[in-house]
Amino acid sequence: MNHYKAYCFDLDGTVYHGTEPVPEAVALIEQLQQQGIEPYYITNNSSATPEQVQQKLAGFGIHTKAKYIVTSAIAAAHYCKENFTDAKVQMFGETGLREALLAEGIELVTSNPDIVVMGIDREVTYEKLADLCLNIRAGAKFIATNGDRAMPTERGLLPGTGSFIKLVEYSTGVTPTFMGKPEPFMLSYIQEKSGYSKEDMILIGDNYDTDILAGIRYGIATAHVEGGVTSREEVLLKEDHPTYLLENLASVSIEKAFQG
Repeated sequence: MNHYKAYCFDLDGTVYHGTEPVPEAVALIEQLQQQGIEPYYITNNSSATPEQVQQKLAGFGIHTKAKYIVTSAIAAAHYCKENFTDAKVQMFGETGLREALLAEGIELVTSNPDIVVMGIDREVTYEKLADLCLNIRAGAKFIATNGDRAMPTERGLLPGTGSFIKLVEYSTGVTPTFMGKPEPFMLSYIQEKSGYSKEDMILIGDNYDTDILAGIRYGIATAHVEGGVTSREEVLLKEDHPTYLLENLASVSIEKAFQG
């Protein structure tokens, strides 16, 4: 299994389902680590810090370092730092986004921002949304961690970041720059930090419209795993197909599939 060097795993739906691990994924990750390959984990969830995700993975028997976990919040913070020198940022989000922005040395403000960065905020109020809209109308750049309309929870699908973004977008007439999948910013971040070429990278996920499309847009190999958001039949109807179509992540089928 040395054909790829950077295995980028989607999390919810691929490595785990909510609070339950996917055994085949856990086994594959362990197999890769035994061969000296540390996978990367990418998620559109901007609310959690890498350390919180690390702790959740450890509960499933997956042990990794926080530096291998890349969230849409990290991608957003990195994008702001790289493209807007000394910009002041107003944040709409939770701990994961706040910590990512502060880690990049970005100044957070509550008024007169140069940039508005919007993630998920489960303590949303009308006043918070109104404030964002006013600042965007005043000329602040609009960046969003991700456009997911819903997020899976034990209660079912609840409104995601994309639902609130649509409200702000509709009010202001301004479309944000998205950082999460299917945009490739998290993948470019991994490539920049790891030094691997695109030929070394593969993205593994269950959702064609976020995971697989992100990999295709970035120009790396992709592996779609059945049993999640998008069925095999739906994938085959798409114009651009993933590199691999996998029934599951059982190590035996992966070993055959990934030898190129």
